[in-house]
Amino acid sequence: KGKPLVVGGSAEGRGVVSAASYAARKFGIHSAMSIAKAKRLCSHAIFLLGSHRLYSEYSTKVFEILRRYSPLVEPMSLNEAFVDLTGCKKLHGPILKTAEIIRNEIRDRLGLNASIGIATNKLMAKIASAYCKPNGMLW
Repeated sequence: KGKPLVVGGSAEGRGVVSAASYAARKFGIHSAMSIAKAKRLCSHAIFLLGSHRLYSEYSTKVFEILRRYSPLVEPMSLNEAFVDLTGCKKLHGPILKTAEIIRNEIRDRLGLNASIGIATNKLMAKIASAYCKPNGMLW
């Protein structure tokens, strides 16, 4: 925890960064950057090979959790989705409480942090989610 960690690339050290910890991002490392450049920016970072199979498994589990709260789940990537909770108040209670329950369930069941942005449209929800990272909630 708190160490620069970079996931991605190949065993030969080629390829691109799939994910970078916040500690690695402080050195300028980001997704889609070449592994070679990431190593130049932070040679002491921990570099791990990614596992698309494992990412997909966890992504599926997260989306299963989301779909228990709304049928309107729109995946944007393996680790990002828009969930429309409009009309779900009678089933699950207030939206803010429901979002907190979802975030806690993802953490408790899968050991993953989740940032949640709540808004009346996708753009504002995306901005709110980005602003409250890591593991926050903003509305």
